Amino acid sequence: MVEWRPWRAAVRPVPEPLATPFVWAAAFVGSLLLVAVLGAVGGLSSSAVALGALCAFAALLGLPAHFRAAPGIALVCWLFLNAYAVAPHGELAWQGHPDIARVLLLLTAALLGTLIARIVNAMGAHRRVTPVHGPE
Repeated sequence: MVEWRPWRAAVRPVPEPLATPFVWAAAFVGSLLLVAVLGAVGGLSSSAVALGALCAFAALLGLPAHFRAAPGIALVCWLFLNAYAVAPHGELAWQGHPDIARVLLLLTAALLGTLIARIVNAMGAHRRVTPVHGPE
């Protein structure tokens, strides 16, 4: 027996990622606020704590973003990390290998967030568009 179901054209099986400039603006504002909160609670005394918090924030920002937004997210988060959590405070400085590792950690976090979102969205879309066969 064939069961007919109406197909709604307005429903997208996979959510559309946010625009890259919007994600970068959110990274700027969110990093600024996160660093301010970390500074208020004393979290900037250790750059590892600040790096962990910014990596978590980068992964969170990666969830609704395109893959191409990840380098911008990592760069913006690194700028705030470098300027306020790594000595000397208030100055941007390139320290070589440690900064390369920090940027790569932030980039990996942003890409991981985006990858997780894509997998979860694809699994949800597959469940929504795949017909369910009951017991026969």
